Amino acid sequence: MNKRNKTARLAGLLYLILIICGIINLVYIPSKFIVWEDAPKTFENIANSELLFRLGVVSGIITFLIFLLLPLVLYKLLNKVNKTQAKLMVIFALVSIPISFVNILNKFSILSLIDKAEYLQEFEKAELPAQVMLYLGYYNNGIEVSQIFWGLWLFPFGYLVYKSGFLPKLLGILLMMGCFGYLITFFSAFLYSNFHKTIFSTIVGIPASVGEIGICLWLLIMGTNKFNIKKLLPTKN
Repeated sequence: MNKRNKTARLAGLLYLILIICGIINLVYIPSKFIVWEDAPKTFENIANSELLFRLGVVSGIITFLIFLLLPLVLYKLLNKVNKTQAKLMVIFALVSIPISFVNILNKFSILSLIDKAEYLQEFEKAELPAQVMLYLGYYNNGIEVSQIFWGLWLFPFGYLVYKSGFLPKLLGILLMMGCFGYLITFFSAFLYSNFHKTIFSTIVGIPASVGEIGICLWLLIMGTNKFNIKKLLPTKN
């Protein structure tokens, strides 16, 4: 039990790092730079805060490296529940890693455009912002494709949590629902360009967010110990 708890808490710690770096890489940093309707402004933002942009790249690399390790630790924790589902969990997660690392090269290309003076001679000033936006678009497309596997791995993971007997079944259900949320988001956004502007895009993402943050905190704090509400109630003298 003690060994299993250590594995669970290691998984929780890795998951926490993954979530924090993922938020920085996918939400916070882009919000500071990207104005999709204004290429010159986006170019100016990156050029004026290049260090922050580079920190975003580093946070992305850390995210992908952690996502390489996390499924392996979870496999060690959950493979006795169902070995086939545990293998599927690892495979679906790891498939996204090479896609993510190749995709991040688009950000290196943006830095090359901004940093290297010789490129300024090859492009007109008006063309540079457009080229940066093109690479950002490529990067965004890569993220969309990666989301397929970010969703797929959650179904076997959620199934294992549900069946484990030492982790909350509710979190397992939310994780499995989160799988479909990711897939719905990808296909809906691909078929309907304004999908992300609809309230439905927010709703379908809730189960994955709640499930992943919930299982992260549970593994980190509780490990594989069962929650006993009686311990929280005052005892009678």
